[in-house]
Amino acid sequence: MQVPGVQPEELPAELPTAAAALLDVREADEWAAGHAPGARHIPMNEVPQRLDELPEADQIYVVCRSGGRSARVTAYLNAHGWDAVNVERGMNGWAAIGRPVVSDEPDAEAYVL
Repeated sequence: MQVPGVQPEELPAELPTAAAALLDVREADEWAAGHAPGARHIPMNEVPQRLDELPEADQIYVVCRSGGRSARVTAYLNAHGWDAVNVERGMNGWAAIGRPVVSDEPDAEAYVL
């Protein structure tokens, strides 16, 4: 089964919007180190139990560190009725093109772990 994917450069500059949301499926320590502003965090292994917490949007972009875990979550979500797209190259690609990375910790230097 082909998993739909998008390069970080092709994503809307402003996320989330009414039409599109970003779901980060990395582990808690990865999220704490740095994540995309406005992303929703649900670790990959918790997604099946937390489907009711998915962002309300026409399309969900799924991101992890490099694109492997998010591809699996994208396939799972699409098989269960969502319109999900894998963010290829993940947060590594996101940060590499200069997209913002933030931390929830005040005064912390945000980075992709």
